[in-house]
Amino acid sequence: MADSSSSLPSLFEKISYKRCFLRSVDLTMLGLLFSLLLYRILHMSQNDNVWVVAFLCESFFTFIWLLITCIKWTPAEHKPYPDRLDERVHELPSVDMFVTTADPVREPPILVVNTVLSLLAVNYPANKLACYVSDDGCSPLTYFSLKEACNFAKIWVPFCKKYNVRVRAPFRYFLNSLDAKEDSEFSRDWEMTKREYEKLSGKVEDATRDWDADDDFEAFSNTKPNDHSTIVKVVWENKGGVGDEKELPHFVYVSREKRPNYLHHYKAGAMNFLVRVSGLMTNAPYMLNVDCDMFVNEADVFLQKSKNSINHCAFVQYPQDFYDSNCEELVVLQSHLSRGFAGIQGSIYSGSGCFHTRRVMYGLSVDDLEEDGSLSSVNARKFLDEESLARKFGSSKEIRKSVANALQRKSNSQNILTNFLDEAREVGHCQYESQKSWGKTIGWLYDSTAEDVNTSIDIHSRGWTSSYIYPDEPAFLGCMPPGGPEAMVQQRRWGTGMLEVLFNKHSPLIGIFSQKLRFRQRLAYIHIFTWGLRSIPELAYCLLPAYCLLHNSALFPKGLCSGITVTLVSMHCVYTLWEFMSLGFSVHSWYVSQSFWRIKATCIWLFSIIDIIFKLLGVSRTVFIVTKKTFTETRSGTGDGPSCSADPNAGKFEFDDSVYFLPGTFIVLVNLAAIAGFSVGLQPLTHIYGGGGSTFVEACACILVVMLFLPFLKGLFEKGKYGIPLSTLSKAAFLAVLFVVFSVGK
Repeated sequence: MADSSSSLPSLFEKISYKRCFLRSVDLTMLGLLFSLLLYRILHMSQNDNVWVVAFLCESFFTFIWLLITCIKWTPAEHKPYPDRLDERVHELPSVDMFVTTADPVREPPILVVNTVLSLLAVNYPANKLACYVSDDGCSPLTYFSLKEACNFAKIWVPFCKKYNVRVRAPFRYFLNSLDAKEDSEFSRDWEMTKREYEKLSGKVEDATRDWDADDDFEAFSNTKPNDHSTIVKVVWENKGGVGDEKELPHFVYVSREKRPNYLHHYKAGAMNFLVRVSGLMTNAPYMLNVDCDMFVNEADVFLQKSKNSINHCAFVQYPQDFYDSNCEELVVLQSHLSRGFAGIQGSIYSGSGCFHTRRVMYGLSVDDLEEDGSLSSVNARKFLDEESLARKFGSSKEIRKSVANALQRKSNSQNILTNFLDEAREVGHCQYESQKSWGKTIGWLYDSTAEDVNTSIDIHSRGWTSSYIYPDEPAFLGCMPPGGPEAMVQQRRWGTGMLEVLFNKHSPLIGIFSQKLRFRQRLAYIHIFTWGLRSIPELAYCLLPAYCLLHNSALFPKGLCSGITVTLVSMHCVYTLWEFMSLGFSVHSWYVSQSFWRIKATCIWLFSIIDIIFKLLGVSRTVFIVTKKTFTETRSGTGDGPSCSADPNAGKFEFDDSVYFLPGTFIVLVNLAAIAGFSVGLQPLTHIYGGGGSTFVEACACILVVMLFLPFLKGLFEKGKYGIPLSTLSKAAFLAVLFVVFSVGK
């Protein structure tokens, strides 16, 4: 995290990867796609309108592959050298750590507790850290859990540092039984610490409303999640100031004011409140953003992060890794696409596991700085003017003072946190941001439920770069929602949020000459933001083979030219399979990933398009729905601990009666009907192996579609939450009958 010095070895190194062979594969596939489009153009007059639809879909797929090729062209990452910090420990800056939670039911407090404990115990001087937890649910249970966690941290933190524990989230560390059989000091401390953690887990799990009698909980009386005043409580204040292994970092609980008639901007609003509160109390130059279910998995993660002032690095992003079995696709995307981003202007901010520079979040551009990183004299007057500070940052004098210090890279003096409680409550009022720059040009940006990428593109548009660190051991670990309704909710939110950015003022489609966004970086953002738009061509392409089989029309090239389609599909399968297997994943993981990609593209992102259309028309606003985090805890003395899921059916696709599952069920029924019709000879035999109608190739395409939607095929025969509800099945069957009648009768 410290600056590089010319007299000392560099703290980090940018590693660029050569991929000449993969570039040739990318270009070959791109050439095949263009060949397919050319073939369709040349033979368009000889075929019916289905070729027009296929041409449009394949044009979109070609555009997407062109963007992917552009992103992957020069992959890179940053390799840190934390061992070189020994000569410059005095340079370590302070870090404010942010954890956000919003619902004690969907985000169990014990999950938040483990994330906080892992942050409090990182291998970094405690007097240079402060942990802030934002509770948008204003839950006394969450506050109670954090207070109990603070008491346990006085045991847990010294234990971790004394024995150099690598994984510092207790629920993961205590998964395995103690190996040491001798009566050593370590084994005694291990047993004692484990018993204390089990007591903590029991208290959190069995908590009741007994805290009502405690004066410390008076602020939570008569509160509702969407209707309450600002609450700021200093759970623990570091008064030692020397950073030894027995000290704890500052620990602060906050919950901003919420009222029913005010728009609170979801997570982005909570993050901006955290920026203001931390600016008052500690004002660290760096801020770490961690989701409540993403615990620290590598104790030295803070030492790995390096500030690259020469390249104007605004933030450092770590990959989002997960300890369950639902994450393979995201890991592969991060490994290849995120490294691609890092080789252009820098990785995107992905919502968690990211170190931000405070003054960059205050709206600075690269042009506002001198070569040494200080504000130029002209810009110093512009940014530090009291009237300008008040207009942008609000009426609080202490906030304006802390902002001025941050912009000038000055640290706050050793403050007593409790002296700023009144100011902290003031900056949490609903009206504080009214007519100010928060969420517009300062802090986490509003106008999208995907506040991370919205903020990310704004930072890059101001000329900043970012770094991507892919350590050998995952720096942060979390848990993905299980496949089914929760995953659908999350994907819809992501898809909608991306489209919101595509159509707002930060869109990569605008500002070509006014922004400092590099051309390839702009294309890379377009690739991310158009995820939701893929639903229409993906859905159409899943139905085209069935339509052609039922209608007895050709979809794919015939004769020797059929090799274009076969080669393209084969190369794509081998290429994506290699991407998975090169990272240690199995063929089954690859297949599941390909299946889920088709499902989310056709079933979820379709509703993202509807969401954004309604928003643009002013019919409704988009809504941020908190994803449910699964967390099962086993309180036993066998060494078993909490895990992401102890259910033997973990990994199976779940269904409910939501409309999300209607498109997938419809696709499966239509393709099954087409296959059945082909099998019983619904079409003339003269067309099966050639001619101008449908052939065995279209039938194989229908089979491939059914295989990709295998969870829905299984859902037709399962019961309970693993089976498709009768209401969804009946609606899909009705639509499938209409489709078949339309296809055959046309």
